[in-house]
Amino acid sequence: MPNEIIPTAPHRDFESIKKIDKNKVEYWEARELLPLLGYENWQKSEEVIARAARACINSGQDVDDHFNRTVKMVEIGSNTVRKVRDFKLDRYACYLVAQNGDPKKPEIAQAQTYFAIQTRRQEIFGQLTDSEKRLFIRGEVSASNKKLFKTAKQAGVNKFGLFNDAGYRGLYGMPLSDIEQRKGIKKGELLDRAGSTELAANLFRITQTDEKITKDKIRGEQAASRTHFMVGGKVRQTIKDIGGVLPITRRKTYRASQAGG
Repeated sequence: MPNEIIPTAPHRDFESIKKIDKNKVEYWEARELLPLLGYENWQKSEEVIARAARACINSGQDVDDHFNRTVKMVEIGSNTVRKVRDFKLDRYACYLVAQNGDPKKPEIAQAQTYFAIQTRRQEIFGQLTDSEKRLFIRGEVSASNKKLFKTAKQAGVNKFGLFNDAGYRGLYGMPLSDIEQRKGIKKGELLDRAGSTELAANLFRITQTDEKITKDKIRGEQAASRTHFMVGGKVRQTIKDIGGVLPITRRKTYRASQAGG
């Protein structure tokens, strides 16, 4: 889409430190987020968080639903650790933090844009019907797949069929041809016939593979395919760990050494 905003490097940083709790709610730890907003001093960071929390209260929201005070252990040298204050911030809290930061900081301007857009997208997504959500995620999968293939090509991948199959083997536990046979669908129909949950799992596989190939500077056909297989397997394991529904029951195993070969 011509008007779509593609995350730049700072925006990718925001996504890379995002975490998901056991209830599938995304959050950011303040001690990781605030340095990306130009705040290296924790005292200054707490001042910004306090202003954002007041804004949350003034808007009629329950501040505890968005700003969760926590304690974490940090290493201070010589194998010594101590407790420090931290906050778990949901996306709305991050948006308020960005809005209440120093407008002179370029990092704040970037964060305001990012969290405003993402918060609005989340609001719109929540209003969609199940069918509309599926179509929306399908479009995201298509766009992300194109980006992944471009990244893979730059990494030296030429056999895109094998590279793509490695990701499916990791996520589904079997090659694409077997998946299609098990589901009773025609060749090339998997993503068009998948529901929103299955599409979301594939979207996570695709975007995380793209990030890892880029971040780790992975090069070579086999290395890229092994990475795709590994990420797919991690996504599958995460679904199992949280008690989710796997996209398909594993029937045959696949050794990572086979990826790309």
